[in-house]
Amino acid sequence: MIIEKMKKVSPSIDEWLKEAKADPMALQEGMFLVHNGVVRQTPKAKVRQGLNDGSLVKGMEFAYDAMKVDAAIAETYKMDGIFYVKVWLNEGRLEVGDDIMYVMIGGDIRPHVVDALQFLVEKIKTECVTEIEQKL
Repeated sequence: MIIEKMKKVSPSIDEWLKEAKADPMALQEGMFLVHNGVVRQTPKAKVRQGLNDGSLVKGMEFAYDAMKVDAAIAETYKMDGIFYVKVWLNEGRLEVGDDIMYVMIGGDIRPHVVDALQFLVEKIKTECVTEIEQKL
């Protein structure tokens, strides 16, 4: 028997911000950044390496290792000036336009928050998830 994971309903960023601003550490935060990764039609190889085989993406299979994501979040909290981290990852069969991930970082100043967002998204993409593009 094959059990197929269904994609999830995307979170509300407004609700995330309300929750973050109600957190006890919010008084130390001067900035929040949100990353929203979305399934695009252009293949990763074309965007990242300039390789064009003429194909288009119709969707992807997406999965993640929750323990690795938790470890990446814990590592992000150790960065200078970072007081709030929240991550949501989709799963299953996703279509073009579907949300893949949301990452929100709250911290004291812009350079710290920008660095933390870049660090965490890169770590998730390279160490925590599996993305298999389905092409037309």
